Amino acid sequence: MRSRHFWRNIRITVLSLVLVIVAGGTWLDQHRTTSWQHPVWVGAFPINADGSDVAAQYIAALGSAAELQPVTDFVALEAHRYGIRLDDPVDIRLYPPPAERPPVLSPRASVPERIVWSLRLRLYRLRILSGIERGRPQIVLFLLYHDPARSATLPHSVGLQRGLLGVVHLFATPAQAAQNAVVTAHELLHTFGATDKYDLETGIPRYPEGYAEPGLDPRYPQHFAEIMAGRIPLTSDRQVMPDDLAHTVVGPATAREIGWIHR
Repeated sequence: MRSRHFWRNIRITVLSLVLVIVAGGTWLDQHRTTSWQHPVWVGAFPINADGSDVAAQYIAALGSAAELQPVTDFVALEAHRYGIRLDDPVDIRLYPPPAERPPVLSPRASVPERIVWSLRLRLYRLRILSGIERGRPQIVLFLLYHDPARSATLPHSVGLQRGLLGVVHLFATPAQAAQNAVVTAHELLHTFGATDKYDLETGIPRYPEGYAEPGLDPRYPQHFAEIMAGRIPLTSDRQVMPDDLAHTVVGPATAREIGWIHR
């Protein structure tokens, strides 16, 4: 038992040292990505999450970043609304699928296990980028596609500013492409420093920062979702996911977190 704990502590220490080495460059990249002086290069890596033929065929049909264009357009539209002058604040490019999948986090993981997973995930990002000889993206999104016939619900997606990466779980079907874009945009904004605007236990958008129209009278129904709340409040206890990004906005609290406003 002691030996097992000893080697686990050694493993965590080694991973931590590697992370410290990478952290300096990551901190500088974080500053650059939220200065909004130049377009931010985002690399999207599609991955067959369940090994299914459906996901494989869907990924093969992607071909280009066309499916991600709604995310690019959404960020540009909202950034311009807050006075950002860049024509395209983010440039999302599709890369070939990696040979290996990212490390998996168990839903029942303990705090130490979550720390190890986070370190392994950042090292995974580093390995993937090391295989790109020229033009490495600043932010990396790993898009994990699932066959909807196998998965009625998807694992929780994650976006990390400190790691400048996102692990995004999506359905491998054109019917879900619009809502896939909503999930992708949500996780992408996490990598810029945006925080969730919903109650983590209930999933209900928090008022007022989680409402697209907090001053609406009467308050319900709302017509749009705040992107980091992820739901349109129809009543105080009923919310729906937006059909597409046209029904979402970036609220002032989120805009402040990602550097679009400074007051």
